[in-house]
Amino acid sequence: MSSEKTRRRFLEATGIAGVAALAGCSGNGGDGDGDGTTQDGDTTTTQGGSGSTRLSWHAGGTGGTYYPLSNEIKTIVEANTDYSLNVQSTGASVENVGSLADASADFALIQNDIAYFAKNGTGIDTFEGNAIENLEGVATLYPETITVVTLQDTDIETLSDLSGATINTGDLGSGTQVNANQILEAVGITDYNEQNAGFSQASEQLANGDIDAAFVVGGWPVGAIEDLANTNDVQIVPIQGENREAVKDAASWFADDTIPAGTYTGVDEAIETVAVQAMIATHAGVDADTVETVTAAIFDNLDELTIKTDFISVDSAQDGMSIDLHDGAAAYFDA
Repeated sequence: MSSEKTRRRFLEATGIAGVAALAGCSGNGGDGDGDGTTQDGDTTTTQGGSGSTRLSWHAGGTGGTYYPLSNEIKTIVEANTDYSLNVQSTGASVENVGSLADASADFALIQNDIAYFAKNGTGIDTFEGNAIENLEGVATLYPETITVVTLQDTDIETLSDLSGATINTGDLGSGTQVNANQILEAVGITDYNEQNAGFSQASEQLANGDIDAAFVVGGWPVGAIEDLANTNDVQIVPIQGENREAVKDAASWFADDTIPAGTYTGVDEAIETVAVQAMIATHAGVDADTVETVTAAIFDNLDELTIKTDFISVDSAQDGMSIDLHDGAAAYFDA
């Protein structure tokens, strides 16, 4: 697939008329509880049960890290504030930016590179001339490892072996899709059949022989890959050596990363790769008190998290922050 075809498909999927149209991809009704949510153009905050104020938090696919981490955050916030969080499964970063742009979400998890592109109206076609001026940062969380997964019987051992392959590059409009296409282009791979689905479906596609490889972006271990490795002989394709340098030269937000040996069943050696950074974002229409209260609830109670606990901390919460902080987040971290 040529990079031009990829760009055309991406624009068709996301809607060239405006990045805010991305928010419509999430199918909000499937995750709602039926309480009549109203929007005032600035925030999706609504009155929940028992006098609590409900906030909309957009995560990612259920097979990645965003969704389970968001539900742990939901538990912490609801236990320590008067807010309730409505966590929604979505197509992740690019779609989540659209939800923040039109205020159909109050908070969302996104990648730091996607945040930069969106805020500055650059980097990828979706945001060219469509800067999301109301997008603001809350905190960075952990490295999001790029994992290229296949099965051992495909004989795919290096990135160059992906030429001519059928590859799931992630959900349409996701940061995973953006990163996958950036990496493939950087190493000179243009001849491939692109499939688009979330991590869980990609795992099923691999198991069924419908695709040859899949890109997954998320903090290891990724649940969908763990499940696949428990029933199939998986292989993780490294991004190393000249290929890794080419990827970093093409996009400065990629950093070196390593998947430790034993992270996945049958993968007994450490795998070199690259990573971006996961972050919490919000929009300017959410008031400072709300953002400060939610931020404090999370970072004052990190001992209640079980996911990515080696990385998430107050001290590192601004490492790799690629956009301006919301005033409420700044009030917490500057206190």
